[in-house]
Amino acid sequence: MGSTEMTILVAEDEESFIEALELGLTREGFVVEVARDGQQALDQFEKVHPDLILLDLMLPKMSGIDVCRAIRTTSQVPIIMVTAKSTEIDTVVGLEVGADDYVTKPYSMRELVARIRAVMRRRQGDETPPGKDKIIKGGEVFLDPERHEVSVRNKLVKLPLKEFELLEFLMNNAGKVLTRDIIIDRIWGAYYSGDTKTLDVHVKRLRSKIERDPSEPKLITTIRGLGYRFEDQKR
Repeated sequence: MGSTEMTILVAEDEESFIEALELGLTREGFVVEVARDGQQALDQFEKVHPDLILLDLMLPKMSGIDVCRAIRTTSQVPIIMVTAKSTEIDTVVGLEVGADDYVTKPYSMRELVARIRAVMRRRQGDETPPGKDKIIKGGEVFLDPERHEVSVRNKLVKLPLKEFELLEFLMNNAGKVLTRDIIIDRIWGAYYSGDTKTLDVHVKRLRSKIERDPSEPKLITTIRGLGYRFEDQKR
């Protein structure tokens, strides 16, 4: 039974939110661990090895941004950032340091659980059975879905979960124009209610890691008014 239980580390300092999250997430079948400040979040992360972290942006002792940055040096555990403001700056900074998604207070438990389950489902989907070691190749980029590794020009590149999923989706559909709605639905799930800037930030981050010249992308190109395409490069 223990193997099916997912542990969520809730890093939050507002008691009203903590109580609601403990109640709601436990009811949904998750094991909930709580950290009330940034330093405690790092300590709990090391101790309990959670399956996902719900990380508030504004925490005492250490900000959510710094906590996320510290965790990303050693782990690709899914992180959903929680912000009280919906300002673009907060969102972009959170994604820049490696958060996989974000929600803005106040949020509904239904929306939160849908996003958590979508991330978990994709993570489990990545654990494909051994035997089919299919490497996806696109120009100078090699993506190994089984090992969750990407190499560019023979150098290993570390990608947060969402960037990896986005690149994999684009490469699997090389040569096809993928609309913004299709990409968002596939990577963030049907319940995603944020704006499309989240997708743009991820594309920008990906380009900075895989393109020779990110200002003139040759691999991930923008199709104006539609979306993006990973160029089908036969070399």
